Amino acid sequence: MHPAPSTPAEPTHCEPGYRGTIYATFGTTNTATHHETSAKLRRDLHFITATPTTLTQLASSLKSAHVGVRLVLAGPPADIKAAAATATECGLVEEEITLLGEETGPLVLFCAHCRTTTMTTQATGTELDCPGCTTTLAISNHFSRRMGAYLGFSAHAEEAA
Repeated sequence: MHPAPSTPAEPTHCEPGYRGTIYATFGTTNTATHHETSAKLRRDLHFITATPTTLTQLASSLKSAHVGVRLVLAGPPADIKAAAATATECGLVEEEITLLGEETGPLVLFCAHCRTTTMTTQATGTELDCPGCTTTLAISNHFSRRMGAYLGFSAHAEEAA
């Protein structure tokens, strides 16, 4: 992000240096339209899912913003957490990001053994076979904001073979 100029100009929705609130929604419904704010400037972005392409588009908007921009992310947990990780990489801090997650949805699992990420609907505390290395993984409740994924580790590593 860029420091704010000493004499701020009133930005339009397309110019660099945006300072308002960015609402990024994921999924088939536009959840953030119901989230009220007192922000005078507002930019709405809507994506079906958090893919590398859509996260690059979000990063492009965030990289042209000035310090003080606020980001509201709404949608399925896996999508908004991936978008939050992208926002953090762009320089936003936790206080500048609001997550409006849906109650249910798939989660992203990171395999500590082969570094594969997998989308699953299973809950934390359960087990899943990794599609990358076939290790039976325990899905921990440890969530990495940087990676946007839950940690999966060998479920039976301490048992005798």
